[in-house]
Amino acid sequence: MEAPLAWTDIEDIAYALFEKEPTLNPLTVRFTDLRDKILALPNFTGKRESCNEKILESVQMAWLEEFQDQD
Repeated sequence: MEAPLAWTDIEDIAYALFEKEPTLNPLTVRFTDLRDKILALPNFTGKRESCNEKILESVQMAWLEEFQDQD
């Protein structure tokens, strides 16, 4: 079983999103859709109302790093 994820687990969330959708460029994902993708992760335990734009931007940038490093 995977460890539970919370909003503060930026790098782990980004890696989980990258593993789920390795061909999706994170810069094309709207923040509302990004939030929903994070909430849909099976081991994510954070609450929707605890999310903010700063967190989403951090996740997006960390996911972008994974996306760009895949070559």
